[in-house]
Amino acid sequence: MKISCKQFELELKHPFSISKFTRTSTPLMLLKIQYEDFIGYGEASMVPYMGESYESANAFLSLVDWSKIQYPFNFQEIIAYLDRLAPGQPAIKAAIDIALNDIQGKMLNKPCYEIYGADPALMPVTSYTIGIDTPEVIREKLKDAEKFKVIKVKLGRDNDQEIIETIRSMTDVPLYVDANQGWSDRIKAIDLIYWLHNQGVVLIEQPMDKMDLDGNAWLTERSPVPLLADEAVQRLADMDKLKGAYHGINVKLMKSCGMYEGHQMILKARSFGMKVLIGCMSETSCATLAAAALAPLCNWADLDGPWLTKNNPFADPVFEDGKYILKKRSGLGLEGVTSDLFL
Repeated sequence: MKISCKQFELELKHPFSISKFTRTSTPLMLLKIQYEDFIGYGEASMVPYMGESYESANAFLSLVDWSKIQYPFNFQEIIAYLDRLAPGQPAIKAAIDIALNDIQGKMLNKPCYEIYGADPALMPVTSYTIGIDTPEVIREKLKDAEKFKVIKVKLGRDNDQEIIETIRSMTDVPLYVDANQGWSDRIKAIDLIYWLHNQGVVLIEQPMDKMDLDGNAWLTERSPVPLLADEAVQRLADMDKLKGAYHGINVKLMKSCGMYEGHQMILKARSFGMKVLIGCMSETSCATLAAAALAPLCNWADLDGPWLTKNNPFADPVFEDGKYILKKRSGLGLEGVTSDLFL
């Protein structure tokens, strides 16, 4: 195998705020793997709160003995091998997994979605995320979201109702809410959940602290809308303890170490009778196309990365009527890769 990587700072169109922090860009590690005559592309989106960096990604890549990874790829064994090299670091592991899935699709001359048994006709609409902000900025952001059929709203501070009322003054599309662990009082939280339900909110991610299993389970028992684990679930091993505490989970490839384990999480959620939202971090077309390949297996999608950023190095995915359109192209179907990107 021949490995190339590039440090890339992905710039956001607007400062992005959630309940606990604000950022204006996200460091990425873009990965190119050549196996025989086939090239695969991967991506690590290293949002700061997850603890990864250019330094940790480079250090991890230096540990990998690429001769151990041979086609046909056994992704279960590959992820187990990467986990043995170092704990954590799911984003750079995801970059490897995504690139290998891209290669596998090209070697089989099949799209990744077909390999994972996803039907493009079942693609859910994807949401456009609005971070916590002033009413003036929120109105400006909504102008960028006109081609989307669902808005996802970040809440969890003291102006939650003001944000929703601002959005409702401009649009009546369905809303997803992500509280990012921002609510601490379960009585106030359940009252707010009922109010949000009346405002057209159809799901809520991570209402309370991820460690407060009882508090989240108490809300789940009483909520009129599905409550999803987000920060509380990263990988497949996290899921057993969540059964009954949430209605569903948010799967993100940057947390699940990529497509293989993300797919396993979707299957396990289904076996638990739980619903699935497939989401993303701040990502380019590369990682969001990897997630889009699994999206038809999920109930909802939040794959807006390319539209929240201003320097996507690849062509934007095909997007019509609020949905990704999966082309009949081998691998990820990534387009717009320039010859100088990895120089």
